[in-house]
Amino acid sequence: MENVSSDLVWELVRQNNSYLVKRRTGGGIQFSRDPLNLMNKHSRKYEGFVTEKSIGIQPAEKGGVTLSTKKEKSLNKPASSINKITWGSNKSNQKTYKGIVNSTAKSGYRADLRAEAVARASAIRQSQRSKKDIPEKKLRGGKARKAAERESS
Repeated sequence: MENVSSDLVWELVRQNNSYLVKRRTGGGIQFSRDPLNLMNKHSRKYEGFVTEKSIGIQPAEKGGVTLSTKKEKSLNKPASSINKITWGSNKSNQKTYKGIVNSTAKSGYRADLRAEAVARASAIRQSQRSKKDIPEKKLRGGKARKAAERESS
């Protein structure tokens, strides 16, 4: 799509594309399933398939986070147009977030999406944590005394 502007592409595919999810409930809200869409909102700002440079954050297979970036030079070759970097679950959250910011900033990707990329990576990492067991509630006050009397007698 080197000869076509991204604005023109957006106007052509805005109402109907394979990533669009329309809901009649909730005021007719529209979502996107685009893997390069950080917020899953159907809007020009976040749609990754329209822009030349875009960022996507997905969960990795064995835990961790995968950063997908679009290569500007191979837009006409879909199979090789995406570059993927994975941070495993053994890396600290701080290293993961810093890696995302550095890899997008040094490559000249959109600065307005850096905060959203880190927020999405944070949400993915938080969802991958194992949940703690809820401790059993201790009885206090009069109920505790009554329960202790019942057990002792």
